[in-house]
Formats: sequence, C-alpha cells, structure tokens
Amino acid sequence: MSSPNPRGPESAGVSAVLALVLTTIGFFALAVFGLGALTVATDTDIIAVPGLGQLPGVIGMAIAVLAFALALWTAVRRQHPSFLSVPVIALSAALAHLVAVWCGVAAGTGDLVVATAVAGDLVRGGASAVLLLAAAIAGWAGVALRRTRARRPRWPWEQDDEE
Repeated sequence: MSSPNPRGPESAGVSAVLALVLTTIGFFALAVFGLGALTVATDTDIIAVPGLGQLPGVIGMAIAVLAFALALWTAVRRQHPSFLSVPVIALSAALAHLVAVWCGVAAGTGDLVVATAVAGDLVRGGASAVLLLAAAIAGWAGVALRRTRARRPRWPWEQDDEE
C-alpha cells in the first residue's frame, strides 16, 4: 500500500505567468544577440539613416516584445497549449517590429518613402528574419514549458517502495 502524494496531484507544468516571463526575456535576449551578430557579420547598421537616431529601433523592439508577449499569453494561458500557435507568435512579433519601425521612421523624418525604404531594408537585410527566428524559438520554448509535466529531480532511494 502506497501513501498519497503529500505534494498533491502531478505537476501541471510551468505556470502560464512563469512561462510568459521566462520566454519574453529569452526572446528579447535572442533578438538583441541575433541583431548584433547580424550587424557584425554584415558590417552594416540595422537602420542606416543619417540623423535618425536610435529611437525608431528602440520603439520597434519594445513593440515587438509587447506583441510577442501578448501572442504568447493567448497561447499559454490555456491548460494544454498547441505548438501550432508558434508561427502566429513569431509572425506577430516580426510584423509588429516592422510596423513600429516604419511608424517611428515616418514620424522622425516626415518622409514616407524613407520609412518604406527602411522597412524594406529590414526585410532584405535579414533583421526581420532574425526577429522571426528568435520569436519562433522563444515561442516554442514557452509552449514547451507550459506543456511539460516535469517534477523536481529525485534520487533513486527517494522513490516510494512498492509492496
């Protein structure tokens, strides 16, 4: 006869809030690393408009993180999230970044042609692909964290004896 589990029922996976926080931070870190690596590899700036400053890029990244978090939250708040939500999460973050940078450049320069050229350079130069990949990896990790049924590690002698 075995005694009941004093910790309650089996693990239901990582909480939705914890999965959201961990993977949102992970998305930001992967995106910053990927964009930095792209800059070093291509020896070009991500947004190369003289006199524009960093504000459109900062706004774009902030909006991308927010879009990632909102899309991931809609997926992981369910008890058993689907991995099919990962492409939607990735696309929403990458497209939100593009739109936010376009709006930031248009507001900063007052020129829609320059804003469109910058958005085109983000796609053509690979920055949007980096963000898409980072969001896909982090989104998959968030869904995987939520779906896991992992428990704390136990030594072999901690197992319940069968009688």
